[in-house]
Amino acid sequence: MYAEERRRQIASLTAVEGRVNVTELAARFDVTAETIRRDLAVLDADGSVHRVHGGAVASQNFQTTEFSVDARAKSASTAKSAIARAALDYLPDAQGGMFLDAGTTLAALAELIADRPNARQWSIVTNCLPIAMQLAASGLEEVQLLGGSVRAITQAVVGDTALRTLALMRADVAFIGTNALTLDHGLSTADSQEAAVKRAMITNANKVVVLCDSTKMGCDYLVSFADIDDVDVVITDAGAPESFVNSLRDREIQVVLAE
Repeated sequence: MYAEERRRQIASLTAVEGRVNVTELAARFDVTAETIRRDLAVLDADGSVHRVHGGAVASQNFQTTEFSVDARAKSASTAKSAIARAALDYLPDAQGGMFLDAGTTLAALAELIADRPNARQWSIVTNCLPIAMQLAASGLEEVQLLGGSVRAITQAVVGDTALRTLALMRADVAFIGTNALTLDHGLSTADSQEAAVKRAMITNANKVVVLCDSTKMGCDYLVSFADIDDVDVVITDAGAPESFVNSLRDREIQVVLAE
């Protein structure tokens, strides 16, 4: 595991648990205590956690920093691939329709969908330019890219045109990505326009399946686009904190731990 990914998981675990200690983190990630102390120093410097004697406590600051598609694709890539494979179990029945949100985990799912011999049976609506191009290039004919403005950093289509189109649509399943997931703030992201599109997809779908790797759990971004109770299924990886998974299940949300 790269240091950056380990630090993101430490930040997420701290947010979920409230407090972590150096010894337990060293054992969890199979590194030395000194390595964990350096990680906590980096996380404290950028405001992700607050260092205390023997460990760290959660920071209550909302995050606003966004990363490019290329940078996000390199983060937790193994987990995202596993999550995408697990999401295939939630594809709609034949002749069904789905919304595919923007995001690197959703792009991994789109790649798997494109490779399925029966992919032509579904109608797919997306606000992600790379996903639409990928699906269209594979020969799928029932692929609709929402109109609007393209955000360069995420390559997602946003704006009033996209929202007006979604208001007229219904889908069997919405596959949604998120920058962060907490019990109190729900699903959140950094940009209000992207949040609006995600919210519209969730509102107009019969089932909401969230693809969220464990590094995002316990984190909070500025703009909430759905309550946790709006979600039917959360697909994450084995690194998800057990206490957080149990809390989701207590809310009658199905949690899938992708291997």
